[in-house]
Amino acid sequence: MGPSELQQVESFVHQLINPATRENALLELSKKRENFPELAPYLWHSFGAIAALLQEIVSIYPLLSPPSLTAHASNRVCNALALLQCVASHNETRALFLQAHIPLFLYPFLQTMSKTRPFEYLRLTSLGVIGALVKVDDTDVINFLLSTEIIPLCLRTMEIGTELSKTVATFIVQKILLDDVGLNYICATAERFFAVGAVLGNMVVAQMGDQPSQRLLKHIIRCYLRLSDNPRAREALRSCLPELLRNPSFTACLKNDDTTRRWLAQLLLNVGYPDAAAALGAVDVVQPTPMTGA
Repeated sequence: MGPSELQQVESFVHQLINPATRENALLELSKKRENFPELAPYLWHSFGAIAALLQEIVSIYPLLSPPSLTAHASNRVCNALALLQCVASHNETRALFLQAHIPLFLYPFLQTMSKTRPFEYLRLTSLGVIGALVKVDDTDVINFLLSTEIIPLCLRTMEIGTELSKTVATFIVQKILLDDVGLNYICATAERFFAVGAVLGNMVVAQMGDQPSQRLLKHIIRCYLRLSDNPRAREALRSCLPELLRNPSFTACLKNDDTTRRWLAQLLLNVGYPDAAAALGAVDVVQPTPMTGA
């Protein structure tokens, strides 16, 4: 980015503070964020910039219930969320973002139930901010998200969202599970485990009609596989794992995805279906450790 472009970005950041110039500044900065890697710290340390973004978010709350969010209002607040996603992604600002508890401002958006496009776009962009936080393996991020009850919000989107928002929400749950803190949290009580398991199972069944979504199925299978690392969860999965995951006709969509087929074969082996696992023809599958005292 040249000096003139840098000056332009600086000008737009300053324009965020003025409500009269904010909407255009949000639009221009959201377009330029990919070309300016240091936009996140610049936003964070610019007087009033983050406060302006939070004002944009809070101003939408009255439109959530009863649902009256327009496409224009949704696009505007999503531009603000896109800039917050930059802050959540950047190594220099991620911890500051968490310490300020900024993700909590997004949670009301994830509690919405309307399936109209403005609301779906709002949920998807909000999930993108949370997804940016979990992309980097950081137990502090997982602890924060668990302590603020992100799991029920993700499960809600996994139930009502479009394929894309379901995929992002399932990815977030997957990343939480991949951290030992997250796995232990979800498997600590039967209620938590079965809440997650029921939503994953419903999503598998929902894939039965048309061509299954490989991308979504990949995240679902990875969640199940990680759950099977916990002895109590593994035992429970023997009775509640969807039968479709053992159906060759259903899993044929994975024939060109060696990684996901290997995950599924390992999952089936872990929960006691060696024949179904062998039928997938996956390699590098490891025999599970026998459970003791379960």
